[in-house]
Amino acid sequence: MDNLLNLWQSSGAYQMASGQFAMILVCLGLLFLAIRKNFEPLLLVPIGFGGILANIPGAHLALSAAETAVAVGDSGVLLQLAQLLGLENLASTTAMKEALGNAPASVQAQAMAVAQDAGYNNGMLYNFYTVAIASGVAPLVIFMGVGAMTDFGPLLANPRTLFLGAAAQFGIFATVLGAVGLSAAGIMDFSIADAAAIGIIGGADGPTAIYVSSLLAPDLLGAIAVAAYSYMALVPLIQPPIMRALTTPEERRIEMVQLRHVTKREKITFPLLLLILVALFLPDAAPLLGMFCFGNLMRECGVVSRLSDTAQNALINITTIFLGLSVGSKLAADKFLDPKTLGILALGIVAFSIGTAAGVLMAKLLNLLSKHKVNPLIGSAGVSAVPMAARVSNKLGLEANPHNFLLMHAMGPNVAGVIGSAVAAGVMITMVRAMTG
Repeated sequence: MDNLLNLWQSSGAYQMASGQFAMILVCLGLLFLAIRKNFEPLLLVPIGFGGILANIPGAHLALSAAETAVAVGDSGVLLQLAQLLGLENLASTTAMKEALGNAPASVQAQAMAVAQDAGYNNGMLYNFYTVAIASGVAPLVIFMGVGAMTDFGPLLANPRTLFLGAAAQFGIFATVLGAVGLSAAGIMDFSIADAAAIGIIGGADGPTAIYVSSLLAPDLLGAIAVAAYSYMALVPLIQPPIMRALTTPEERRIEMVQLRHVTKREKITFPLLLLILVALFLPDAAPLLGMFCFGNLMRECGVVSRLSDTAQNALINITTIFLGLSVGSKLAADKFLDPKTLGILALGIVAFSIGTAAGVLMAKLLNLLSKHKVNPLIGSAGVSAVPMAARVSNKLGLEANPHNFLLMHAMGPNVAGVIGSAVAAGVMITMVRAMTG
């Protein structure tokens, strides 16, 4: 009978907490949206599944060896960890977790050694997260793949669209101010690093959001990633009302002239010049932009087609699997079920909306300053949700004028938005490091 009782008490059903049950339902909801509604399925399927794995009671798949030891409650190990962390003997589990999370890297390494000596190991998802995201590798590899799939032709054919991509990044900086304002008002408790990580959602660029949050606010990574990819999937619902509200029917009917031919030499030279110029002024943007430009150079140079094909297909797909599972590890109930999550979701949609509006308004400003008109609808494509935002611009253009094909024109600001979000990420990282020392 005692054996049966021990078996029951070691089961997940016995150990299930209400928060874990709620998060499993949330993750099932993400899987439903991905599978049934086709909302960013390539990321939301592994993220949702990883979230379910992270919330299985007793499995500790998303915990380090030290965190597992704390969760299990081995008194001998807890006593050693408490002394190492400078806590009173056998402090509460919550206090122990918080102290462990805030401890210097050297102390965390010693805590890991204590736990591993006692027979505890890192969870599977924790290892995935350490290799894929904590190291920064996965977002950078994905950026390389995106670069290999990107055609700079529309941007080079109409360089003015670079301003539209730049303007759309205004949503990032406006949201940072909003997050700081909420903290100052006592509504939320976001640090400047948290605010910078949340603001990147406005760029509608998932890998960039994950990269920045992994550096500045790793505890918020799950909520930020879910918000970023959810809003990217909702581009066809979020953007059109804003675009219609800020443009007149006459503006939406503007037909743009055919783009000029861009030479191969221009396409090869541009990523090299872009990287050198930006990296010289903003070194913190070099990792993201460097991998993006490297991927694009492989595409355009024409002599490494096998490498370009691998970056565009097999490599980016494999990396996406582990990136999604790693993000899912941050959907554990104790990290996600927090008032901050609601704040992140609210600020994320504000950032996205402001970015869309800023791009449209910049297009209208360009029309006032130049003879050759641009259709303001392509300004909304300045958010870097490639190519969905460009398709939305094309769809609304065709609704206003059946002969108005804006897709290739909208790809210019769309690609510029990818560059802009990487530059904005570099600015955020530089500023936060300077402010926090």
